[in-house]
Amino acid sequence: MSTPAAPDRSRFSRAHVLVVEDDDTIGRHLETGLRGNGYGPTWSRTGAAALAEAARSSYDVLLLDLGLPDMDGLDVARTLRARFPDLLILILTARTDDIDVIAGLDAGADDYLVKPFSMTVLLARLRAHLRRRAIASPPQEPIRLGDLVVDITARRCTLDDHEVDLRPKEFELLAVLARHAGEAVARETLMAEVWDENWFGSTKTLDVTMAGLRRRLTGAAPQPYHVPLITTLRGHGYRLELN
Repeated sequence: MSTPAAPDRSRFSRAHVLVVEDDDTIGRHLETGLRGNGYGPTWSRTGAAALAEAARSSYDVLLLDLGLPDMDGLDVARTLRARFPDLLILILTARTDDIDVIAGLDAGADDYLVKPFSMTVLLARLRAHLRRRAIASPPQEPIRLGDLVVDITARRCTLDDHEVDLRPKEFELLAVLARHAGEAVARETLMAEVWDENWFGSTKTLDVTMAGLRRRLTGAAPQPYHVPLITTLRGHGYRLELN
């Protein structure tokens, strides 16, 4: 990683961050850089220690290395995503193959950084994600699409009054599509609204999250429920429509 960035004066820098990294050099660099920019980091060197720490204290962000000495980081991500649905999970990995990146996102991560990375880029990613979560919007009427109801204000999705368990980014994707039901929504629009207009990463994140959203909607919709379909518009984006 490169030299530490200039101090981050963002109002989001007070977030509590659980760093899970077994490499002493990287761990110290992350701990020092985050604390120097106003974040509250706690450093765990193993998966077991991280799970125990997350059970003791409340965290806003998880920075997670996948190559831990005692367990696979993906298992840590799955466990903490199940326990804390709103936890922001950023994976730090030396694994660059597509299958590894997809596995991390599918395990519940919101984002990933490939090592080596700069503290400047890490801080930018943190600001982008935390900004999206902090934006307050006025109350909105729930959107009804067939038997599916998307309550954006309550961040709740129900199918014939039965709640559908969606991950945070899956819900945000559905909310954007629901607000534009029947319209073509470009990939660039979805990336900007759900992640950030200054997104640094691959749009593969969108594809994996969209696939998860589709699985959860179809898996929660036995007949005779009437559920909208997400249609892929090749070369453009997606459209949410009732069939």
